[in-house]
Amino acid sequence: MIQTNPFQIEEEIAWEYATEGITRQIFGFNDQMMMVKVKFEKGAVGSIHQHIHTQSTYVESGLFEITIEGEKKVLKPGDGFFVEPNLWHGAFALEAGVLIDVFNPIRADFLNQKS
Repeated sequence: MIQTNPFQIEEEIAWEYATEGITRQIFGFNDQMMMVKVKFEKGAVGSIHQHIHTQSTYVESGLFEITIEGEKKVLKPGDGFFVEPNLWHGAFALEAGVLIDVFNPIRADFLNQKS
């Protein structure tokens, strides 16, 4: 079983490049669940994609246009969205901001990118 320290201190977690204008911090995880903090610059695009993971996301800050299966909504701090496995989804940062993603199962591909 893989897992991280039970306490996650923001200043101790490195920011990783995700794509142009987007960085992320991988917070706690084990085999079943992973939490990721994702920082977007204004205008950054989380391209439309799909994956096998269930995803629940909380908007910590900023303003985002979120697309799920072609439906678009503008979300503000305090809002969130939920994506079932294999649904097409993406994000566009209308303002700089932060999303908190939780995945089940974990995004092993994120861990593999670290090595």
